Amino acid sequence: MTSRAAPALASKLAMLSHYFDDHRGGVEIVAARLGEELAKRDFEVVWLASGGTRKQGQLAERVPLSASNFIERFVKIPYPLLSPAALLRIFKAVRDSDAVLAHDAIYMASVAGFLAARVFGKPFVVVQHIGLVPYRNPLLRGMMQAANRLLVEPVLRRADQVVFISGVTRSHFAHLRCKSAPLLIFNGVDADVFKAPRDAEDKAEARRALALPEARVIALYVGRFVEKKGLPVLAALARRNPNVLFAFAGWGALDPASWSLPNVRVFRALSGSSLAPLYRASDLLLLPSVGEGFPLVAQEALACGLPVLCGLDTANADSAATPFLTGVAVESDIDRTTQNYNEALARLLADPGEPDRRAQRSRFAQDRYSWRAATARYARLFGVAGDT
Repeated sequence: MTSRAAPALASKLAMLSHYFDDHRGGVEIVAARLGEELAKRDFEVVWLASGGTRKQGQLAERVPLSASNFIERFVKIPYPLLSPAALLRIFKAVRDSDAVLAHDAIYMASVAGFLAARVFGKPFVVVQHIGLVPYRNPLLRGMMQAANRLLVEPVLRRADQVVFISGVTRSHFAHLRCKSAPLLIFNGVDADVFKAPRDAEDKAEARRALALPEARVIALYVGRFVEKKGLPVLAALARRNPNVLFAFAGWGALDPASWSLPNVRVFRALSGSSLAPLYRASDLLLLPSVGEGFPLVAQEALACGLPVLCGLDTANADSAATPFLTGVAVESDIDRTTQNYNEALARLLADPGEPDRRAQRSRFAQDRYSWRAATARYARLFGVAGDT
């Protein structure tokens, strides 16, 4: 990275995201873990985001930003509108930092952090998680495209360093000429927490602890209950497969409990490490989402040995992981998409060799996705801040 006022080592980082991890989105969870891991390496991390309360004494100091959640409440898109006081707080934090680390350039906090970094001559690094979300609503789709052109692309072009978390996101912005060559750094997975069950009894024990039936196929979904994650498709799949128990871990406007289906269970209180037993209790992960980079839940599921039925973008996000994922096209026609997923689900459940592949998937994910390795790359990046 280059910056006219950068120190040899960026030891104090202002990290920005749209929400804190209590919002339970993938970007926020990744930001929380990355901040913790950088703090373990003696970086002083000040994390600014909306929601939550100010917390000190943790590995990373959390500074809440006042914001309106009008857009999320009425349009179901998580985009906080920051107050003038929040913008001022970001400028002060950037002024007092050695460098800035922002998650996703589309959010107000990241744009404000970029502007502040230019004002105070601080190195600016942006981690880009998503490319374009192809909303079915043409107005929302057009707004997303406009935001990418007007906000995201100018920030990515002028950032001191861009980091993509998947090949899909990198490909979406491949036409941009950035100040330095973008990096590809996959999110990490906690191998001590997310791991395959030791044996059949370990899996049965996880099911008993969660009050799940021991002799039934369990299809798991983890994430927010919103349109882009494929909740309408999952509802149709649950209706078509009464013999399969569909477990949902998350929250949002499209609540699966409202479907009133006897084969649907909703777990709203599980997040982070508390999700690990649910992964181990399940037989597969369903993720018919669009506009994803490489969702953390897919990596966690692989680390727990689960087969993953997902959108083609997710399946192709990491070429090394593609053989371990089953990609299914997510089309604008919900009925056609449901039929495609239903056929893939039937093939998977009928495959007699599938259970034997659980250990193989787990070993791959544990070796491929490591927070230690990912954080080391970020640490080296900030360690050479200001070098020419």
